[in-house]
This record gives sequence, structure tokens and C-alpha cells, in this order.
Amino acid sequence: MRYVTLEKEDIEVLEYLYQNSPNNTVRKRSQCLVLSHQRRKINDLASIFNASRRTIERWLDGWDKIGVDSLAISEGRGAKTLLKDYSKEVSEQLELHNRNLKNVLIYFEEQHKIIICKKTLQNFLKVTGL
Repeated sequence: MRYVTLEKEDIEVLEYLYQNSPNNTVRKRSQCLVLSHQRRKINDLASIFNASRRTIERWLDGWDKIGVDSLAISEGRGAKTLLKDYSKEVSEQLELHNRNLKNVLIYFEEQHKIIICKKTLQNFLKVTGL
């Protein structure tokens, strides 16, 4: 059995985050830590939060190592943009082909062996502001 021992200030911060955070992950993890401090078993916490035992252990380990910063999901998750390093070249091709996306897709497939769909290119242009 493993529990987290929290200071009074930590409990107040976690309860505040549980009640007021707009991020669901932060709310869930902060509630889990408070319940662990109240001597709830890891198996009980896993069933409450619909997570595996190992996930709960990682939340507790993160709290021990980092503290409050461990509550949010870390950066860098998800699919990476294939055109990240080619933004200048994308803008040049858009100017050259009069914003015809099909020609830009063909260019990147032939020149750089990057196969992307039209929607991915549109999302890239939206995010980068091109």
C-alpha cells in the first residue's frame, strides 16, 4: 500500500484545482492525490478514475518528483506536423501556384517524398497563418 503524504498547503492547492481548473485531467489527478492522502488504496483509486494501477502509480510518482507541474498533460503528444521545417517553401509554392493546394501537394510528394492530404495542408496553413 502506498499513499501520498501532503502538507496542508498542498491539500488546499489540490482542492482549489479540483474545483476551479478548466482542465479535466488536472481536476482528476488532483482529486486522486487528495484521496490518496486520505489513505485510499491504489486499486480503489484505479476503479474510481477508470485507470490502471500503473497509471495511478505514475501520477503519484510525478507528484513526488515534480509537484503541481505533474498534474497537466506534458507537451509533445500527438502527431507531429510533417511540414514544420518547410513553411518557407510552402509559402513559395502557394505564391507560385496561385494558392492551388493540389499542385503544392504534388510538389511535396515529388520533391521531398512527403505524402499528405489536402486537409492536413489546410490545417498547417491555418496554424502557421500562411
